[in-house]
Amino acid sequence: MLKKSLHKRANQLSQSKKQLEILSNGIFANGELPTFKDKIAETNQFPLRPNKTEILQINVGYMCNQVCSHCHVDAGPDRKEIMTKETMQQCLDIIKNTGAHTLDLTGGAPEMNPNFRWFVEEASKIGVEDFIVRSNLTIIEANKKYNDLPDFFKKHNIHVISSMPHWTKEKTDKQRGQGVFNKSIEALKKLNAVGYGMPNSNLKLDLVYNPAGAFLPTNQASMEKDFKKALIDDFGIQFHNLFAITNLPISRFLEYLIASENYEDYMYSLVEAFNPSAVKNVMCTNTISISWDGWLYDCDFNQMLDLKVDSKVKHVSEYNEDILNNRDIIISQHCYGCTAGAGSSCQGTVV
Repeated sequence: MLKKSLHKRANQLSQSKKQLEILSNGIFANGELPTFKDKIAETNQFPLRPNKTEILQINVGYMCNQVCSHCHVDAGPDRKEIMTKETMQQCLDIIKNTGAHTLDLTGGAPEMNPNFRWFVEEASKIGVEDFIVRSNLTIIEANKKYNDLPDFFKKHNIHVISSMPHWTKEKTDKQRGQGVFNKSIEALKKLNAVGYGMPNSNLKLDLVYNPAGAFLPTNQASMEKDFKKALIDDFGIQFHNLFAITNLPISRFLEYLIASENYEDYMYSLVEAFNPSAVKNVMCTNTISISWDGWLYDCDFNQMLDLKVDSKVKHVSEYNEDILNNRDIIISQHCYGCTAGAGSSCQGTVV
């Protein structure tokens, strides 16, 4: 079993290396497009440095009940990477002593970690200003043991952020799988029923939009209006904010770009839409990403490329915020995705 696990990990690391080579070669190596390093150097923003740690984003595992076509985590039911209770305890020790005001739990489907509820309960006792769980919605409908999640979230005042590619069944199911739209609608209704997403409610419910193809998201504010009108008119569903997130050219989306022969055109689009004003607000400047096995990264995307932080502190077991805040941020060409147009982060646009 150990040999099989190590072999799988080696394959994943090899895949990360191959993706980095793709991003670094071709149109960037031959000078057709400027590297991200050279681009931000033009505006005196290299090296990219953190401000201070405001968000701890913890990936508690890659296991998921869905296999979405755009997923940068490459999550799915066959992924066995799960954060242990020991690593969770190390994260709890950090939360007690951090200056961060936001705790952001993600996956996969974070709820599928067997210690998820214990972790939420313990983290809630410590207290943070904003406690986020990134739920895919369909997990609530997956089976009976998850049906009470809306009540569990409410009990601990969890800020729920959920992916919702579109307000129509066809476009949602195309990106996230057959039947996902209907299950998402039912889950949203249950969240609304306990108070999530309702006007003036402190139970925050936000949705995330990712484009379904090789194009950038349109204006976030106008999309939010369209989403809200469609969901209230068609299903009586309400939510608070919509976050429009650019698909970064890594993992499954990079594979899609290459297979559909859209890779070069997409990279040209990202570079042409580069916004220097977005650079100073990208999420790596205020976030530390912690992987399921406790390694530290500048962001969730670097985590998928196995680009650990450039610091002598690299693991949750040796966490030191002062040292981490004095690091240079690791960058590559995928970073263009976070600085295109109005910018992109896990909290939506940054400009």
